[in-house]
Amino acid sequence: MDTAARPIHLIVLAAVTAAHDIGVSLTARPDPCADLSTVDDDEQRILNLLYAGFSDASIARRLGVGHRTVQRRVQRLMEQLGANGRVALGARAQELGLLRPARPPNESRGRPSQRTPSRNA
Repeated sequence: MDTAARPIHLIVLAAVTAAHDIGVSLTARPDPCADLSTVDDDEQRILNLLYAGFSDASIARRLGVGHRTVQRRVQRLMEQLGANGRVALGARAQELGLLRPARPPNESRGRPSQRTPSRNA
């Protein structure tokens, strides 16, 4: 599969993993002391939606805010976390443990997945 067809979060994950394996940081500042207490709930949601591959406009619709608000908050997050671009922001957020793990596709919100019995069983 070529890179253009892969979701951004898979590309970022591969880049972060490869960089980590060889000891390279993808952030502008290798060891910044980022103040994670200043990342609020909306910014946390923005980070997760960016990492999942959503555009600024899609994030704005999901959060009920304006497109420019999302752009400003992404810029603020890049400055806060010492990232020099959106991919580096995703990498830095992952390094700092700010991204929530994605639920497996068959898992529903806290309820065990229900399987229908097979006719052959």
